[in-house]
Amino acid sequence: MNKHSVEVNAVAGTFQPDNILKAAGSDLLCDLDLTNDELGYLLDLADEVKRAPKNYANAMGGKSIGMLFEKPSLRTKLTFDLAMAQMGGSSVFLEGPIGVREPLKDVARNLDRWVNGIVARVFAQSTVEALAQWSSVPVINALSDAFHPCQALADVLTIRERFGRLSGLKLAFIGDGNNVAQSLMLTAVRLGMDFALGCPTGYLPDPDIVAQAEGLAAVSKAAITITHNAAEALDGAHAVYTDVWASMGQEQEAVERRTAFHLYQVNDALFAQARPDAIFLHCLPAKRGEEVTDSVMESERSAVFQQAENRLHAQKALLLMMLT
Repeated sequence: MNKHSVEVNAVAGTFQPDNILKAAGSDLLCDLDLTNDELGYLLDLADEVKRAPKNYANAMGGKSIGMLFEKPSLRTKLTFDLAMAQMGGSSVFLEGPIGVREPLKDVARNLDRWVNGIVARVFAQSTVEALAQWSSVPVINALSDAFHPCQALADVLTIRERFGRLSGLKLAFIGDGNNVAQSLMLTAVRLGMDFALGCPTGYLPDPDIVAQAEGLAAVSKAAITITHNAAEALDGAHAVYTDVWASMGQEQEAVERRTAFHLYQVNDALFAQARPDAIFLHCLPAKRGEEVTDSVMESERSAVFQQAENRLHAQKALLLMMLT
């Protein structure tokens, strides 16, 4: 058991809520709402939950979450739903625009009378921030156009499982400087990982978020590289990450984006620019033949389904820290 792991009764395997480090912030709206210590603790707790899930079978007994999703989902919905169910809790789900049928502030204040937490998958970052403003229970950002913190937690958990450490490794993201790239950049550099982004002109990440990441990297001594040369970004990379070229809400840009991103496909030749032991990562769903080839997705070095599994374990740890 590592230094951050919670203690359980060795005989009965009972959950001890007082041994969980509670997240100091009441919400997870962006990656930086977890302190560095909380981030490290969460990864260790996720390891523990994954190793001994039965020890947490009643951790959410009597608790429930409300899931408000403006965007379709497979991994996010099912892993939060299963996380609650496997820890003895429950979840309710509503899909559709938030704040249209009735004001968002009314939605939030109805939900916080019924559930112990709100998980929101939205378009605008302002939507999840407004939910947190009006809700008295924790709000978790399960994806917005600015951040995808739950994905980043599962990603760094996967990288650590593969390499046994995070500090000193290099993560390269190829493609759009989108919400996933921004969350990964903020999370990776805090953990001492170098981060490189290879993307075309016009698709850079938010400069304010880059500035935040550079400030964090100065403390951790990590390096940040942003380049239009995909091969340069992959040089020395331990993990190579990509995402779809046109995310949800960008479908009308699909043709334009295919033209802009065609040199950024992670194929065998480009993947070979990384370290020989590099792993391939993708938040899924993947459009095989566009941002990644089938041969890379199905290679022995692909960790995409390990990533998908780890959404469950990382989110269990997050729920334990925020709701118990």
